[in-house]
Amino acid sequence: MKLRTGVPLWLAYGTRAPAATPLGTSLNVDVAVIGGGISGALVTDALLQAGLSVAVFDRVGFVRGSTPASTAMLQFEIDQPLTLLRHRIGPARAARAWWRSASGVTRLHSRIADLGLRCDFRERHTAYLPGNVLDFADLRSEAAARERIGLRSILIDRATLKRFTGIDKPGAIWSAGSAEVDPAKLARGLWRSAAQRGAMLHAPVDIIDIAPGRRRVTLSTDTDHSISARSVVLATGYALTKLLKPRGYRVISTWAMATAPQSEALWPSRCLIWEASDPYLYCRTTRDGRVVAGGEDEAFEDEAKRDALIPAKMARIGRKLKRLLPKLDTAPDYAWAGCFGESAIGLPAIGEVPGAPRCYAVMGFGGNGITFSAIAAEIIQRAILGLPDPDTDLFRFG
Repeated sequence: MKLRTGVPLWLAYGTRAPAATPLGTSLNVDVAVIGGGISGALVTDALLQAGLSVAVFDRVGFVRGSTPASTAMLQFEIDQPLTLLRHRIGPARAARAWWRSASGVTRLHSRIADLGLRCDFRERHTAYLPGNVLDFADLRSEAAARERIGLRSILIDRATLKRFTGIDKPGAIWSAGSAEVDPAKLARGLWRSAAQRGAMLHAPVDIIDIAPGRRRVTLSTDTDHSISARSVVLATGYALTKLLKPRGYRVISTWAMATAPQSEALWPSRCLIWEASDPYLYCRTTRDGRVVAGGEDEAFEDEAKRDALIPAKMARIGRKLKRLLPKLDTAPDYAWAGCFGESAIGLPAIGEVPGAPRCYAVMGFGGNGITFSAIAAEIIQRAILGLPDPDTDLFRFG
Protein backbone atom coordinates (compact mmCIF):
# COMPACT_ATOMS: atom_id res chain seq x y z
CA MET A 1 0.00 0.00 0.00
CA LYS A 2 1.14 3.55 -0.76
CA LEU A 3 0.72 5.12 2.65
CA ARG A 4 0.37 8.75 1.57
CA THR A 5 -0.18 10.97 -1.46
CA GLY A 6 0.32 14.66 -2.08
CA VAL A 7 2.94 16.94 -0.58
CA PRO A 8 2.92 17.14 3.23
CA LEU A 9 4.11 20.49 4.54
CA TRP A 10 6.94 18.88 6.50
CA LEU A 11 8.68 17.56 3.39
CA ALA A 12 8.87 21.08 1.94
CA TYR A 13 11.31 22.23 4.63
CA GLY A 14 14.08 20.06 3.21
CA THR A 15 15.78 18.68 6.31
CA ARG A 16 18.52 16.17 5.61
CA ALA A 17 17.41 12.54 5.39
CA PRO A 18 19.21 9.99 7.60
CA ALA A 19 21.91 8.00 5.87
CA ALA A 20 20.98 4.39 5.10
CA THR A 21 22.67 1.73 3.00
CA PRO A 22 21.51 -1.43 1.22
CA LEU A 23 22.16 -4.63 3.14
CA GLY A 24 25.38 -6.11 1.76
CA THR A 25 25.87 -9.03 4.15
CA SER A 26 24.05 -11.22 6.64
CA LEU A 27 23.84 -9.86 10.21
CA ASN A 28 23.67 -11.06 13.79
CA VAL A 29 22.22 -8.53 16.27
CA ASP A 30 20.33 -8.28 19.54
CA VAL A 31 17.26 -6.66 17.96
CA ALA A 32 16.06 -6.17 14.39
CA VAL A 33 13.58 -3.32 13.90
CA ILE A 34 11.45 -3.27 10.75
CA GLY A 35 10.18 0.21 9.86
CA GLY A 36 11.91 3.53 9.26
CA GLY A 37 9.25 5.89 10.59
CA ILE A 38 8.65 7.58 13.93
CA SER A 39 7.59 4.38 15.74
CA GLY A 40 10.73 2.54 14.67
CA ALA A 41 12.88 5.55 15.57
CA LEU A 42 11.55 5.85 19.12
CA VAL A 43 11.75 2.09 19.71
CA THR A 44 15.33 2.04 18.38
CA ASP A 45 16.28 4.95 20.66
CA ALA A 46 14.92 3.07 23.70
CA LEU A 47 16.75 -0.15 22.74
CA LEU A 48 20.02 1.74 22.35
CA GLN A 49 19.46 3.27 25.78
CA ALA A 50 19.36 -0.30 27.12
CA GLY A 51 22.75 -1.11 25.57
CA LEU A 52 21.43 -3.47 22.87
CA SER A 53 22.78 -3.78 19.32
CA VAL A 54 20.12 -2.79 16.78
CA ALA A 55 19.76 -3.09 13.01
CA VAL A 56 16.86 -1.33 11.29
CA PHE A 57 15.33 -2.12 7.89
CA ASP A 58 12.87 -0.29 5.67
CA ARG A 59 11.63 -1.45 2.28
CA VAL A 60 11.56 2.06 0.76
CA GLY A 61 13.61 4.46 2.84
CA PHE A 62 13.68 6.18 6.21
CA VAL A 63 10.95 8.75 6.97
CA ARG A 64 9.26 8.12 3.63
CA GLY A 65 6.06 6.40 4.74
CA SER A 66 3.24 7.57 7.01
CA THR A 67 5.30 9.75 9.34
CA PRO A 68 5.40 12.87 7.09
CA ALA A 69 1.61 12.61 6.68
CA SER A 70 1.11 13.24 10.39
CA THR A 71 -0.19 16.58 11.60
CA ALA A 72 1.94 15.96 14.72
CA MET A 73 -0.44 17.20 17.39
CA LEU A 74 1.12 15.58 20.45
CA GLN A 75 -2.00 15.29 22.56
CA PHE A 76 -2.23 13.40 25.79
CA GLU A 77 -5.97 13.30 25.08
CA ILE A 78 -7.01 9.95 23.59
CA ASP A 79 -9.46 9.80 20.66
CA GLN A 80 -11.89 7.89 22.90
CA PRO A 81 -13.24 10.30 25.59
CA LEU A 82 -12.58 9.23 29.17
CA THR A 83 -16.32 9.06 29.94
CA LEU A 84 -16.85 6.66 27.02
CA LEU A 85 -13.67 4.63 27.45
CA ARG A 86 -14.43 3.79 31.08
CA HIS A 87 -17.68 2.13 29.93
CA ARG A 88 -15.68 0.02 27.48
CA ILE A 89 -12.77 -1.10 29.68
CA GLY A 90 -13.70 -0.01 33.20
CA PRO A 91 -12.94 3.17 35.17
CA ALA A 92 -9.57 2.07 36.58
CA ARG A 93 -8.13 0.85 33.26
CA ALA A 94 -9.46 3.94 31.44
CA ALA A 95 -7.77 6.21 33.98
CA ARG A 96 -4.48 4.31 33.53
CA ALA A 97 -4.72 4.61 29.75
CA TRP A 98 -5.24 8.36 29.90
CA TRP A 99 -2.43 8.86 32.40
CA ARG A 100 -0.04 6.69 30.37
CA SER A 101 -0.81 8.89 27.35
CA ALA A 102 -0.02 11.99 29.40
CA SER A 103 3.29 10.48 30.49
CA GLY A 104 4.06 9.65 26.84
CA VAL A 105 4.13 13.33 25.90
CA THR A 106 6.34 14.07 28.90
CA ARG A 107 8.76 11.27 27.98
CA LEU A 108 8.96 12.46 24.39
CA HIS A 109 9.76 16.01 25.51
CA SER A 110 12.54 14.67 27.70
CA ARG A 111 14.13 12.62 24.91
CA ILE A 112 14.03 15.58 22.51
CA ALA A 113 15.84 17.66 25.14
CA ASP A 114 18.28 14.86 26.00
CA LEU A 115 19.30 14.39 22.38
CA GLY A 116 19.25 18.09 21.47
CA LEU A 117 16.85 17.56 18.56
CA ARG A 118 15.81 20.65 16.61
CA CYS A 119 12.30 19.69 15.54
CA ASP A 120 10.12 22.74 16.30
CA PHE A 121 8.79 21.21 19.53
CA ARG A 122 6.44 23.58 21.35
CA GLU A 123 4.37 22.92 24.45
CA ARG A 124 0.71 23.75 23.83
CA HIS A 125 -2.67 23.79 25.52
CA THR A 126 -5.60 22.04 23.87
CA ALA A 127 -9.14 23.30 23.34
CA TYR A 128 -11.61 20.41 22.97
CA LEU A 129 -14.81 21.79 21.44
CA PRO A 130 -18.37 20.43 21.70
CA GLY A 131 -19.65 18.46 18.72
CA ASN A 132 -21.99 15.68 17.66
CA VAL A 133 -20.27 13.08 19.88
CA LEU A 134 -20.16 15.17 23.06
CA ASP A 135 -22.26 18.33 23.39
CA PHE A 136 -21.41 21.01 25.96
CA ALA A 137 -23.30 19.21 28.74
CA ASP A 138 -21.34 16.06 27.92
CA LEU A 139 -18.10 18.05 27.94
CA ARG A 140 -18.94 19.18 31.47
CA SER A 141 -19.15 15.52 32.53
CA GLU A 142 -15.95 14.71 30.64
CA ALA A 143 -14.08 17.56 32.32
CA ALA A 144 -15.32 16.44 35.74
CA ALA A 145 -14.17 12.87 35.04
CA ARG A 146 -10.71 14.09 34.08
CA GLU A 147 -10.47 16.34 37.13
CA ARG A 148 -11.42 13.42 39.40
CA ILE A 149 -8.34 11.46 38.31
CA GLY A 150 -6.10 14.52 38.45
CA LEU A 151 -5.65 15.24 34.77
CA ARG A 152 -4.68 18.66 33.46
CA SER A 153 -8.14 19.70 32.22
CA ILE A 154 -10.75 22.28 33.17
CA LEU A 155 -14.03 23.42 31.63
CA ILE A 156 -13.94 26.99 30.29
CA ASP A 157 -16.91 29.17 29.35
CA ARG A 158 -17.75 30.97 26.11
CA ALA A 159 -15.98 34.20 27.02
CA THR A 160 -12.76 32.44 28.03
CA LEU A 161 -12.78 30.26 24.92
CA LYS A 162 -13.23 33.33 22.74
CA ARG A 163 -10.37 35.12 24.49
CA PHE A 164 -8.02 32.17 23.98
CA THR A 165 -9.05 31.17 20.46
CA GLY A 166 -11.47 33.65 18.90
CA ILE A 167 -13.99 30.79 18.58
CA ASP A 168 -17.61 31.51 19.49
CA LYS A 169 -18.97 28.33 21.08
CA PRO A 170 -20.55 27.63 24.50
CA GLY A 171 -17.20 26.61 25.93
CA ALA A 172 -14.59 23.85 25.77
CA ILE A 173 -12.32 21.61 27.79
CA TRP A 174 -9.00 23.41 28.23
CA SER A 175 -6.04 21.13 28.86
CA ALA A 176 -2.34 21.59 29.54
CA GLY A 177 0.34 19.04 28.75
CA SER A 178 0.16 18.68 24.96
CA ALA A 179 2.59 19.85 22.29
CA GLU A 180 3.31 20.20 18.57
CA VAL A 181 6.33 19.21 16.51
CA ASP A 182 7.58 18.84 12.95
CA PRO A 183 7.27 15.05 12.54
CA ALA A 184 9.81 14.73 9.71
CA LYS A 185 12.46 16.72 11.61
CA LEU A 186 11.77 14.69 14.75
CA ALA A 187 12.03 11.31 13.03
CA ARG A 188 15.11 12.27 11.01
CA GLY A 189 16.79 13.66 14.10
CA LEU A 190 16.11 10.46 16.02
CA TRP A 191 17.51 8.32 13.20
CA ARG A 192 20.65 10.43 12.89
CA SER A 193 21.17 10.15 16.64
CA ALA A 194 20.60 6.38 16.51
CA ALA A 195 23.15 5.96 13.71
CA GLN A 196 25.73 7.99 15.61
CA ARG A 197 25.20 5.72 18.62
CA GLY A 198 25.72 2.52 16.66
CA ALA A 199 22.40 1.54 15.09
CA MET A 200 22.74 0.06 11.59
CA LEU A 201 20.24 1.62 9.16
CA HIS A 202 19.52 -0.33 5.97
CA ALA A 203 17.26 0.62 3.06
CA PRO A 204 15.88 -0.33 0.68
CA VAL A 205 15.55 -3.78 2.21
CA ASP A 206 12.42 -5.87 1.85
CA ILE A 207 11.98 -8.44 4.64
CA ILE A 208 10.14 -11.31 2.96
CA ASP A 209 10.03 -13.84 5.79
CA ILE A 210 10.16 -13.83 9.59
CA ALA A 211 10.81 -17.19 11.25
CA PRO A 212 10.78 -17.34 15.06
CA GLY A 213 12.98 -20.15 16.39
CA ARG A 214 13.65 -21.57 19.85
CA ARG A 215 16.27 -18.97 20.77
CA ARG A 216 16.45 -16.48 17.92
CA VAL A 217 14.40 -15.08 15.05
CA THR A 218 15.60 -15.36 11.46
CA LEU A 219 14.65 -12.72 8.89
CA SER A 220 15.07 -13.32 5.16
CA THR A 221 15.42 -10.50 2.63
CA ASP A 222 14.65 -10.15 -1.05
CA THR A 223 18.42 -10.11 -1.73
CA ASP A 224 19.00 -13.55 -0.15
CA HIS A 225 20.64 -12.14 2.97
CA SER A 226 19.53 -13.21 6.44
CA ILE A 227 19.41 -11.48 9.79
CA SER A 228 19.60 -13.41 13.05
CA ALA A 229 18.23 -11.54 16.06
CA ARG A 230 17.32 -12.29 19.63
CA SER A 231 14.17 -10.19 19.14
CA VAL A 232 12.32 -8.50 16.27
CA VAL A 233 10.14 -5.38 16.44
CA LEU A 234 7.56 -4.74 13.72
CA ALA A 235 7.09 -0.97 13.45
CA THR A 236 5.71 -1.02 9.93
CA GLY A 237 2.88 1.40 10.53
CA TYR A 238 -0.11 0.37 8.48
CA ALA A 239 1.72 -1.84 6.00
CA LEU A 240 1.11 -5.07 7.90
CA THR A 241 3.20 -8.19 7.47
CA LYS A 242 1.60 -11.61 7.01
CA LEU A 243 2.71 -12.36 10.58
CA LEU A 244 0.54 -9.55 11.92
CA LYS A 245 -3.12 -9.42 10.96
CA PRO A 246 -5.00 -9.16 14.24
CA ARG A 247 -8.73 -8.76 14.56
CA GLY A 248 -10.27 -5.51 15.76
CA TYR A 249 -7.98 -3.13 13.88
CA ARG A 250 -8.67 -1.38 10.60
CA VAL A 251 -7.00 1.04 8.24
CA ILE A 252 -8.55 4.48 7.84
CA SER A 253 -8.06 7.20 5.23
CA THR A 254 -7.42 10.73 6.42
CA TRP A 255 -6.80 14.09 4.73
CA ALA A 256 -4.88 17.19 5.81
CA MET A 257 -3.88 20.62 4.55
CA ALA A 258 -1.68 23.56 5.46
CA THR A 259 -2.56 27.19 4.73
CA ALA A 260 -0.22 29.93 3.61
CA PRO A 261 1.64 31.79 6.42
CA GLN A 262 -0.67 34.32 8.11
CA SER A 263 0.60 35.06 11.60
CA GLU A 264 -1.68 38.08 11.95
CA ALA A 265 -4.80 35.88 11.64
CA LEU A 266 -3.84 33.18 14.14
CA TRP A 267 -5.65 32.73 17.45
CA PRO A 268 -3.95 34.30 20.51
CA SER A 269 -3.05 31.13 22.43
CA ARG A 270 -1.94 29.05 19.41
CA CYS A 271 -3.43 26.08 21.24
CA LEU A 272 -4.29 22.80 19.54
CA ILE A 273 -7.96 22.67 18.58
CA TRP A 274 -10.18 19.66 17.95
CA GLU A 275 -13.85 18.77 18.08
CA ALA A 276 -15.86 16.10 19.87
CA SER A 277 -17.37 15.13 16.52
CA ASP A 278 -17.39 12.30 14.03
CA PRO A 279 -15.89 13.07 11.61
CA TYR A 280 -13.92 15.62 13.57
CA LEU A 281 -11.90 18.65 12.60
CA TYR A 282 -8.55 19.39 14.22
CA CYS A 283 -6.05 22.18 13.67
CA ARG A 284 -2.80 23.65 14.95
CA THR A 285 -0.34 26.36 14.00
CA THR A 286 3.26 26.13 12.78
CA ARG A 287 6.44 28.01 13.52
CA ASP A 288 6.11 30.06 10.32
CA GLY A 289 2.50 31.08 10.95
CA ARG A 290 0.53 28.50 8.97
CA VAL A 291 -2.52 26.55 10.08
CA VAL A 292 -2.45 22.78 9.64
CA ALA A 293 -5.90 21.20 9.66
CA GLY A 294 -7.25 17.75 8.99
CA GLY A 295 -9.92 15.18 9.56
CA GLU A 296 -12.83 13.86 7.52
CA ASP A 297 -11.59 10.33 8.17
CA GLU A 298 -13.34 7.39 6.59
CA ALA A 299 -12.73 3.70 5.99
CA PHE A 300 -9.89 2.96 3.57
CA GLU A 301 -11.01 1.32 0.31
CA ASP A 302 -8.09 1.76 -2.04
CA GLU A 303 -5.44 4.33 -2.85
CA ALA A 304 -7.10 5.58 -6.02
CA LYS A 305 -10.39 6.38 -4.26
CA ARG A 306 -8.58 7.97 -1.31
CA ASP A 307 -6.49 10.18 -3.59
CA ALA A 308 -9.39 11.15 -5.85
CA LEU A 309 -11.14 12.60 -2.80
CA ILE A 310 -8.34 15.07 -2.00
CA PRO A 311 -9.98 18.13 -3.71
CA ALA A 312 -13.39 17.47 -2.15
CA LYS A 313 -11.90 16.81 1.28
CA MET A 314 -9.78 19.99 1.13
CA ALA A 315 -12.90 22.00 0.30
CA ARG A 316 -14.82 20.45 3.20
CA ILE A 317 -12.00 20.93 5.71
CA GLY A 318 -11.59 24.51 4.49
CA ARG A 319 -15.29 25.27 4.95
CA LYS A 320 -15.31 23.85 8.48
CA LEU A 321 -12.17 25.77 9.37
CA LYS A 322 -13.63 29.01 7.99
CA ARG A 323 -16.81 28.61 10.05
CA LEU A 324 -14.71 28.06 13.16
CA LEU A 325 -12.13 30.80 12.51
CA PRO A 326 -13.59 33.34 10.04
CA LYS A 327 -10.45 35.52 9.88
CA LEU A 328 -8.33 32.74 8.36
CA ASP A 329 -7.50 32.37 4.71
CA THR A 330 -8.31 28.66 4.48
CA ALA A 331 -7.06 28.03 0.95
CA PRO A 332 -4.66 25.04 1.03
CA ASP A 333 -1.02 25.79 0.29
CA TYR A 334 -0.23 22.09 0.80
CA ALA A 335 -2.62 19.14 0.66
CA TRP A 336 -2.12 15.46 1.30
CA ALA A 337 -3.87 12.18 2.08
CA GLY A 338 -2.67 9.27 4.14
CA CYS A 339 -3.61 6.14 6.03
CA PHE A 340 -3.55 5.26 9.69
CA GLY A 341 -4.76 2.37 11.79
CA GLU A 342 -7.23 2.41 14.62
CA SER A 343 -8.76 0.00 17.09
CA ALA A 344 -12.35 -0.30 18.22
CA ILE A 345 -11.59 1.34 21.59
CA GLY A 346 -9.02 3.89 20.47
CA LEU A 347 -6.04 2.21 22.17
CA PRO A 348 -3.07 0.74 20.31
CA ALA A 349 -1.73 -2.81 20.38
CA ILE A 350 1.83 -2.97 21.74
CA GLY A 351 3.75 -6.07 22.73
CA GLU A 352 4.59 -9.63 21.78
CA VAL A 353 2.76 -10.98 18.74
CA PRO A 354 0.56 -13.95 19.71
CA GLY A 355 2.08 -17.20 18.47
CA ALA A 356 5.39 -15.56 17.52
CA PRO A 357 7.85 -15.64 20.45
CA ARG A 358 10.36 -12.78 20.64
CA CYS A 359 8.47 -10.91 17.90
CA TYR A 360 7.00 -7.62 19.05
CA ALA A 361 4.75 -5.15 17.25
CA VAL A 362 3.20 -1.72 17.56
CA MET A 363 0.01 -0.81 15.69
CA GLY A 364 -3.42 0.84 15.79
CA PHE A 365 -2.26 4.26 16.90
CA GLY A 366 -5.18 6.35 15.61
CA GLY A 367 -4.89 10.10 16.05
CA ASN A 368 -2.27 9.82 18.82
CA GLY A 369 0.43 8.20 16.72
CA ILE A 370 3.55 9.94 18.02
CA THR A 371 2.37 9.92 21.64
CA PHE A 372 1.56 6.20 21.47
CA SER A 373 4.91 5.57 19.78
CA ALA A 374 6.63 7.05 22.83
CA ILE A 375 4.63 4.67 25.05
CA ALA A 376 5.49 1.75 22.76
CA ALA A 377 9.20 2.50 23.07
CA GLU A 378 9.03 2.08 26.84
CA ILE A 379 6.87 -1.06 26.77
CA ILE A 380 8.89 -2.82 24.05
CA GLN A 381 12.20 -1.99 25.72
CA ARG A 382 11.04 -3.46 29.02
CA ALA A 383 9.53 -6.54 27.36
CA ILE A 384 12.78 -7.35 25.51
CA LEU A 385 14.76 -6.86 28.72
CA GLY A 386 12.36 -9.16 30.58
CA LEU A 387 11.14 -6.39 32.87
CA PRO A 388 7.47 -5.93 33.85
CA ASP A 389 5.45 -2.93 32.73
CA PRO A 390 2.34 -2.01 34.74
CA ASP A 391 0.28 -1.14 31.68
CA THR A 392 1.05 -4.09 29.38
CA ASP A 393 -2.52 -5.37 29.82
CA LEU A 394 -3.95 -2.09 28.44
CA PHE A 395 -2.27 -2.47 25.08
CA ARG A 396 -1.95 -6.23 24.52
CA PHE A 397 -3.04 -7.87 21.26
CA GLY A 398 -6.37 -9.66 21.17
